[in-house]
Amino acid sequence: MKNKILYFFLFIYLFSYFCSIVRSDEQFNFDVTEIEVLENGNIIKGLKKGTVSTNDGITIIADTFVYNKKIETITAKGNVEAIDKNRNLKIYTQNLTYQKNIELITTKKNSKAILEDGKFIIANSFRFDRNKNILRALDKVRIEDTIEDYLITGDNFTYFKNQEKILTKGFTQAVIKSKYEISSKNLTYLINENKLRSEDKTRIKDQNSQIYFIDKFSYLLNQDILKGEKILIITNYNLPNSDKIFLENGIIDLKENNFIAKDTLIEIHKDIFDNSENDPRLRGVSSIKNNELTIVNKGIFTSCKKNDDCPPWAIQADKIKHDKLKKQIVYDKATLKIYDIPVLYFPKFFHPDPTVKRQSGFLKPEINNSNILGSSITLPYFKTISKNKDLTIVPTWFDSNTLMSSFEYREVNKNSKLIADMGYVTGYKSNTTNKKKDASHLFLNYNLDLNLENYISSDLEISLERVSNDNYLKVFDPHITKSILRPKNFNNLNNNFKIFLNHNDFNFETGFQSFENLQISKGSDRYQYILPYYNFNRIINQDYLSGNINFNSSGNNDLSSTNSLKSSFVNNLTYNSLDYISNLGLKNNFNFVFQNLNSIGKKNSQYKSSPQIELAGLFNIDLSLPLEKNNQRYSNLLTPKLSFRFNPSDMKDYSSSENRIDANNVFAINRLGLSDTLETGRSITLGLDFRKEKQEELEKINDYFEFKLATVIRDKAEEFIPNKSTIHRKNSNLFGSLTAKFIENLDIGYNFALDNDFNTFEYNDLSATYSINNFVTTFNFIEENGEAGNSSVLSNSIEYNIDDKNFFTFKTRRNRKLNLTEYYDLVYEYKNDCLTAGIKYKKSYYSDGDLKPKEDLLFTITLFPLTSYEYQANELLQ
Repeated sequence: MKNKILYFFLFIYLFSYFCSIVRSDEQFNFDVTEIEVLENGNIIKGLKKGTVSTNDGITIIADTFVYNKKIETITAKGNVEAIDKNRNLKIYTQNLTYQKNIELITTKKNSKAILEDGKFIIANSFRFDRNKNILRALDKVRIEDTIEDYLITGDNFTYFKNQEKILTKGFTQAVIKSKYEISSKNLTYLINENKLRSEDKTRIKDQNSQIYFIDKFSYLLNQDILKGEKILIITNYNLPNSDKIFLENGIIDLKENNFIAKDTLIEIHKDIFDNSENDPRLRGVSSIKNNELTIVNKGIFTSCKKNDDCPPWAIQADKIKHDKLKKQIVYDKATLKIYDIPVLYFPKFFHPDPTVKRQSGFLKPEINNSNILGSSITLPYFKTISKNKDLTIVPTWFDSNTLMSSFEYREVNKNSKLIADMGYVTGYKSNTTNKKKDASHLFLNYNLDLNLENYISSDLEISLERVSNDNYLKVFDPHITKSILRPKNFNNLNNNFKIFLNHNDFNFETGFQSFENLQISKGSDRYQYILPYYNFNRIINQDYLSGNINFNSSGNNDLSSTNSLKSSFVNNLTYNSLDYISNLGLKNNFNFVFQNLNSIGKKNSQYKSSPQIELAGLFNIDLSLPLEKNNQRYSNLLTPKLSFRFNPSDMKDYSSSENRIDANNVFAINRLGLSDTLETGRSITLGLDFRKEKQEELEKINDYFEFKLATVIRDKAEEFIPNKSTIHRKNSNLFGSLTAKFIENLDIGYNFALDNDFNTFEYNDLSATYSINNFVTTFNFIEENGEAGNSSVLSNSIEYNIDDKNFFTFKTRRNRKLNLTEYYDLVYEYKNDCLTAGIKYKKSYYSDGDLKPKEDLLFTITLFPLTSYEYQANELLQ
């Protein structure tokens, strides 16, 4: 009982002593659950959570406290919360030190400062100077605003509470409204103004892969307004079709993507005009973008590649306007300059912007000249009718009072496609009749996907070609619309109706065709009709009896040469064996063709007027013995070849056919290229192939020589085989071919046919190409004699590249039988990525109707992608 009373009085004494200490210290007020007093009262520890407050508004809540009375310092640990009411600041941390004598609060690890609702600073450590009201945050610092939605990160921030300003030191990043990523150094954040700024180089990236590089900037967070100097904007950053915009200084509305700027340079991606060498760019003294309208003042545009000199061409204008809504670029008071020399002035003109694929408006104009039609100007107009339809109208005015109007209509649907090209000419005066007459053309192509079941593909194609004058294509080329429908051969017109069916097991084609030969005078003889035709192919079996079996069936009704009709249905069953190689190296295979021909004719020398059913079979055996010899430098391959061919049936009379045989096709099973008959009789084809090439780098084949010889021997002459082939004779010509590259700069090719008397060359085809450095010349000589024909033509071309921009070409051809030079073409061109200029001298001796021999001196210039111009200076030749 005495001990309990003693303990009670001891507790009362210690409690009274501690309270006296607290009351005697006016700096701090303690409210703790448990305390420990050390060093004669100079060290007081507060345990098991408590609160310490001061008379000037500081309240610290923590798990433990240590108060050092001598230095007036409190250290708080564990779930620390420090509240400074006078400075409107809250700090949360795990370790805090408050030095009362110098009014300094420092923290360590996981520190957080609440600036106001939804806005706070997080860092590993704080240093808060209460006297200056400055908070410094160090190591992995983050400023977050959950209301305004921004985040700023770095390693060294200083918060000036009185000025509501934050300065960062070193590399700093910011994410604004989850849309803009800012990377900079030494940022200043003005809290009340909601503004970021920096004097250092900065990068800003938005959600649309657009990057802003800025030397100096300020950014209003609430308004998304960016001001800066030396701004580089890159669209589609690290993606295709990336453009660059340079602004000396400017104000940019990031939200609306508008701006106003000084000294503007816009560099458009290189291949926007389908030329990867271009550097299209637009420069101006100032610019403004307001929603869909961009204006560049005192602008100059060119697509030419960058160099140290002035661009080959440029357009300079007082104003250049880009209307994204209309997708147009409009020029006010524009001047076209070539190498900085003004050559053309436009008060105003416009064209679609480069992103436009289809938009109504005028296309690139062209100026041309012709010795038949005179000078001309073409001004095409493109009209968008609907999403899947459009029309190009091409009027061409000639100084000879001739007008040509052409129209190209295009329509694309889900399963079909239609293109129609129509043209009409008025006021054309023919050189042959010296009378004015009209002329016209119509070209059409229609494709339809039939979508038939069980077929890989099923298509219908209709094509039409019509002209009103035999020389129409030659006279008005190149004024005819540059479409894919223009006939490739100006002497022949084709009209077709075709159906194509592609099945897993077979292929089938059928339709109607008509042909018109414009070189034949008016009359029915110029027309040929095939009404209808079909072609069926099927592989019956592969690898059957060590070979393949194929079936082909074809037929047509062919009307030509004024009521000459022939109808035929041909069935072919073909067996081709696989190659068999014996132990001695002898390679052999055999082929068999069984043909059934059903035919009837009218006024036709090949087919009888009564129905005929004919059977024929062709059997062929091929033997060869490849002999190879190699050394360290060369690979040598010598191959003797032998072919036995036998057909006991007769064949159709093709003696007058133009079919030719040479060393490259003489061993083919259908070497005559005939569809309704098989080569008749018995024959042996003898051949010898030799090839020599370097062992080193065989894939390049820098040095090689290949020579082929072949001839055909028969037991008797066959009069129905094409005479031009010479294999109708008992001993045919000796066919040969040679290709060689003896030296790196020389390629030689030679095909010949030597009569069996070995004295007369009936056919010679020699070509050679020699190149060295920038010089290339090509030589061609073709001669036909005897049964092969009667012609001799010599042609030559020379190309010389003076340097990478200057080119010289010369071409000529001479008919040696007529002792007549057909034409001379001499061309000099200067060419770079955006401009081509040239001088052309052309002299032709060709005469056909309205086309007369002519001699032209032409000056041409092309400004890519603007326009082309060609001027004919005939007066210089007179």
